[in-house]
Amino acid sequence: LHKRQDKARKYFDELAGKFGRSYVPGRSWKALAHTLITLLPPLTVADLGAGEGTLSQLLAKNARKVIAIDNSPKMVEFAGRLAKKHGIKNLEYRLGDIEDPPIAKNSVDLAILSQALHHAIHPQEAVAAVHTILKRGGRLAILDLLSHRFERARELYADHWLGFSEVQLHQFLEKSGFRQIEVSVVSREKQSPHFQTVLATGVK
Repeated sequence: LHKRQDKARKYFDELAGKFGRSYVPGRSWKALAHTLITLLPPLTVADLGAGEGTLSQLLAKNARKVIAIDNSPKMVEFAGRLAKKHGIKNLEYRLGDIEDPPIAKNSVDLAILSQALHHAIHPQEAVAAVHTILKRGGRLAILDLLSHRFERARELYADHWLGFSEVQLHQFLEKSGFRQIEVSVVSREKQSPHFQTVLATGVK
């Protein structure tokens, strides 16, 4: 278990600062746009598994505050420098795990897991943790890969899970206590291996 976690952390440490030049499955602007639709400013937003902060910086333009969480020290360092360079003052990066994010209970209006849940060792725990940090009435938006069979993703992208089915995502949210759950495929990539992106949302 620790070897898998270390492998994923090493992968993202090495990738820090390279996302703009490297292909990452499911990182289509169309998919990101679907996440942004759920944003009703001004909100306190948690971007869990934020990477180098592409989405965090977009959200910060309209949000009251964005808390970006990542378990890669180098990602957090790089993203923090990038935000400072761009003069983004309402964006805070914190080192932590999405299964136990360093965020106070009942303090967030909107939480986003964008192409992050498939890196979690225990995805159900990650979703449950989101429920804990959200205020009552707060929303969760998950963007992830639909179940696929591209095994090389484990080596190429340090993926722990090969995506999730719509049923699995619905169950994750339901078991964690979310209501008004909606799950749908929002993006289909034309190039092989034809990754599909699924959006799951729920209200605390």
